[in-house]
Amino acid sequence: MSEPNPVERYLAEKEVGENPLVGRPLPERTRIGRVELDRYLPALGGPLPYMQRLRRIDDEIAAHECALAEAWQALAAEPRTDAPAFRRRWTEIAERWSLADVNDLIARHNAYYPAEAQLPMDPRSGDYVPVLGRSYRREPLDARWILERFPADLIARRRAAEGIPEAPPARAGAAGRPAARS
Repeated sequence: MSEPNPVERYLAEKEVGENPLVGRPLPERTRIGRVELDRYLPALGGPLPYMQRLRRIDDEIAAHECALAEAWQALAAEPRTDAPAFRRRWTEIAERWSLADVNDLIARHNAYYPAEAQLPMDPRSGDYVPVLGRSYRREPLDARWILERFPADLIARRRAAEGIPEAPPARAGAAGRPAARS
């Protein structure tokens, strides 16, 4: 091992003055647990690939939601749009909307996450152990996903935007007719 150069000596001396732990034993709290090499090395390189991929999935979904909200608002704002025409046009837009980029990331996540995160196997089911009580798998996005978030029901959306509550469902009486109000 070579002798430290003057810059390294200066930095080492400066650290001694600034770091209260230099030259003294570490407190017990700092030493808790063994440092495991398989956990320590990835931490030096930043987020693991599955972490980066999950972040990209979330970012792409958020971008699609913003673009879909703008498209929905633009279609709803058209002056001569009636409810059936809106439903038909919005459903067509949802079916044509390209979610291929985020679905590719989801497919890669579903394929590689168990190995990258070193998920343990459940010997009874032969599948990976759930993460936080749920499966690690993500469902691909499609037109159904879009229509769940942005329904093709123009009247209900306009009422919600204006603050008008939806009418409660009528309760059926004994003969199947709505009950009389008292």
